[in-house]
Amino acid sequence: MKKIVLSVFVSFLSIVTFAQIETPAASTSQKIEQKVGLTNVTLEYSRPSMKGRKVFGDLVPYGNLWRTGANANTKITFSDEVIINDTTLKAGTYAVYTKPSQRTWDVYFYTDSNNWGNPQTWDESKVAASIKVNIYPLPIAIETFTMSFDDVTNSTANLGIMWENVYVGVPITFMTDKAVSANIEKVMGGPSANDYYAAAVYYLEADKDINKSKMWIDKAIAMREQPAFWYYRQQSLIYAKAGDKKGAIAAAKKSLELATEAGNEDYIALNKKSLSVWEGKPNADK
Repeated sequence: MKKIVLSVFVSFLSIVTFAQIETPAASTSQKIEQKVGLTNVTLEYSRPSMKGRKVFGDLVPYGNLWRTGANANTKITFSDEVIINDTTLKAGTYAVYTKPSQRTWDVYFYTDSNNWGNPQTWDESKVAASIKVNIYPLPIAIETFTMSFDDVTNSTANLGIMWENVYVGVPITFMTDKAVSANIEKVMGGPSANDYYAAAVYYLEADKDINKSKMWIDKAIAMREQPAFWYYRQQSLIYAKAGDKKGAIAAAKKSLELATEAGNEDYIALNKKSLSVWEGKPNADK
C-alpha cells in the first residue's frame, strides 16, 4: 500500500514539475531582415498593442527616454558601416532608444544592446549616433507597435516607426557605392597577389602544370608590397619541382632570411632542411 501511495505522490510531483501552460505573449516579438545594397540589416523588437489606451503623451510620456517597443532592447544590426545624421556607425549591433515629443522624436543608437528596457544609468559615451526626426500624423490608428524598412534604394532606407496615429522615419545611408566601386576596381584590376599565390600553391599540391605554378608565384611575389617568408617558401618548392635548383635555393634563402627576421622557428627549420638537401650540405641545419 505504501508503494502505491508513494508512486501516486511521485507521479503527482512529476505533473506539477513538468506540466507547463503556454499562453500568448502580451507583446509579440518580430525579427526583420532587410538587404540594402550590399549591407544586411537585422531588426529585432517586441510589439505592444494599444488595447484602448492613449499611447503618446500617456503610456509613453513625452520627453522621456523610451525603449522603443516592449521587453528587451530593440536591436538593429548592420553587417557594414552606415551613416546616420552624418555620423558613421561601425558594423555591429545597436539598441534603438527614442525620446518622443509632440512634434519631433529624438532617436538614439546605443552601443550597449544588452539591457532589458532602458539602461539603469544612461551613458552618453555609448550613444554612437543620434538624430531628430519629424512626426507624420497617420489617417488611421495603428493598434500594434510596428517597425519597418521603408523607401529602400540601393544606398538609402528609412527605419520606420509607427504606433497609434504617429509615424517617424529615420534616414540611413549605406556605403553601397563605395563597396561596389571597390569590387569593380578589384575585378577590373585583375587577380591580386593572394589570388596568384593561392593558384600557384594549388597547382603545386595538385600536381598540375608546374610552369603555370612557377609563373603565378613569381607574379604573386612581384605584386606583394611587403615580402613574405611563406610566399618565398612556396616559390622554393615550386622551383624545385620545376627542376630549377638554383632558383629554389635562392628562394629558400630569402624565405629563411625573412623567417629569421620574423622569429618564425617553423619556417626557419623548413628552409634549413630544404637547403641542406638542395645544396648537399647535411649539416646546414645545425
